[in-house]
Amino acid sequence: MKTLSIGELKTNFSEVLGLIRKGEEITISFGKKKEKVAVILPYDHYKPKDKRQLGLLKGKAGCVIKDDFTLADEEMVCL
Repeated sequence: MKTLSIGELKTNFSEVLGLIRKGEEITISFGKKKEKVAVILPYDHYKPKDKRQLGLLKGKAGCVIKDDFTLADEEMVCL
């Protein structure tokens, strides 16, 4: 992953877009300390994956929940 300052990004924007289109991720740094503040990545790395298909394990796996199973609302939130 390549790291560029904001000035370098502004100066070489077209070239940076070319690198991103080829699949490279670019980290952007800011200030004298070169604090990393952002990452630019190709859209196909970001876009949501296809939806999951339900029922893939139907007939192959199972789960039994006992009658005495309890889970308080507070516990559900912490999971």
